[in-house]
Amino acid sequence: MKEDLKVLKDLLKEYAKAESVQALVQWDQETYMPEKAGEFRSEQLAWLSALAHEIHTGKRFKNALEKLVDLNTGHILNDESDEETTRLLHLVWKDYHYASVLPASFVEEFSRLTSQSQQVWAKARVNNDFKAFQPYLEKIVDMCRKQADYYGYTTTPYDALMEQYEPGMTTETVTALFSELKEGLIKLLDNIKNSGDKPDDHLLKKSFDTAHQWAFGLEVVQKLGYDMSRGRQDRSAHPFTTGFHPTDVRITTRVFENDMKSAFFSTVHEAGHAMYEQGLPPEHFGTPFGQAASYGIHESQSRLWENMIGRSLSFWKHFYPRLKELFPVLQNTLVDDFYRMINTVEPSLIRVEADEVTYSLHIMLRFEIEKMLINDGLNVSDLPEIWNEKMKEYLGVVPPDDKMGVMQDVHWSMGAVGYFPSYALGNLYAAQFLNQAVKDHPDFWDIIRAGEFTILLNWLRKNVHTLGRRKDPLDLVKSVTGEKLSPQPFLKYLNEKYKVIYKLL
Repeated sequence: MKEDLKVLKDLLKEYAKAESVQALVQWDQETYMPEKAGEFRSEQLAWLSALAHEIHTGKRFKNALEKLVDLNTGHILNDESDEETTRLLHLVWKDYHYASVLPASFVEEFSRLTSQSQQVWAKARVNNDFKAFQPYLEKIVDMCRKQADYYGYTTTPYDALMEQYEPGMTTETVTALFSELKEGLIKLLDNIKNSGDKPDDHLLKKSFDTAHQWAFGLEVVQKLGYDMSRGRQDRSAHPFTTGFHPTDVRITTRVFENDMKSAFFSTVHEAGHAMYEQGLPPEHFGTPFGQAASYGIHESQSRLWENMIGRSLSFWKHFYPRLKELFPVLQNTLVDDFYRMINTVEPSLIRVEADEVTYSLHIMLRFEIEKMLINDGLNVSDLPEIWNEKMKEYLGVVPPDDKMGVMQDVHWSMGAVGYFPSYALGNLYAAQFLNQAVKDHPDFWDIIRAGEFTILLNWLRKNVHTLGRRKDPLDLVKSVTGEKLSPQPFLKYLNEKYKVIYKLL
């Protein structure tokens, strides 16, 4: 068995290398690719996608896997396998099953379509032209429905799509969690709206040198633990993180002169993702044990660093003097007032710029819309109207155009339907992880105030990063914190924080 397992792991590594090359080409597409290279880039990505798919589902891989696992049932053939090997083989079989049920022609067509649609989306968004993007999105939704059918499902096709991002989650489970979360968020938001003492953040809309913004962001994330000898930061239209290997993990952001919060918190957010990728064990590269537990667990890392640490008073007690050195406009502003400014709550149009309290509401409306698209047959042509209705229902604001509304996110152009719930789930995971880290280190906030962030990074390395996919998200949270996943720790965190900021009773 040992030799058969080695052959399988070598093939997994080969597959991971092909995927990493594909990711590198996609990173270039989003950062430095010449405008007229788009058509050929689609062909390159389609070819790479087909190559990776063949490695993962072809004869060599099948022959190696079937020596260890029953390909039809997933049953491990060697009953003497230890627990870790059994888990590994289960995950390898599961990934193979999902990949092998997709015809190679489907994979290649989907890759070509999404590569083209991302480029069309980028132009259509700039031009506020949803109809230019609509036919591509219609094809994507149709292919996602077919993808769900290929995967198979027990209750709804949306479950099959969400499983790829959040193993073990179902529409029913997420709906219940989000219902409880929504109730708590709406109550807090109403209290904040009725507060008689609201922070004034107009100062943050003044001119902030973009070069200094960029430099300060990089200075901070390196101190948090983002290793620049294994990473870099570049500009893109939509901030993202790409990890090719733990030794090469890259982030991007965008910078606005009159909105200093945007670039800074995007940088910290993406660095949270990147530190997770850099913390994955390189000796397991290619295997499930060298991969993130889920997209929601990944998001927990970025939301934890961006908001629960990066927007905390303890964090700014350390970094604010340096910020004032770079931006004289802040010289007469106290750190406590700055802290209130960066935590202003205001229902807004753009998800990635949303505050902590309203952010999850943005996700919930996308979750509702995706369910309607996949489960209920909602027509893509009706999306702008449905989007605006949901924005009014959830946040009380209506986008003035499709650029600020239905076309603001890149995900659908990428074919990533079923991804959005992971963002809000990430908030829930993060709150429970932070609670446990503080329990394990009672002097946690004093250490953060002193500018020592390894206390958290090391805790996350031990309890989350190095575990890879050894546990599904719900099991991981339970094993690390001793508690089932619940919205209550996150709601408690928000209520305690914003009670002080907005001086609520």
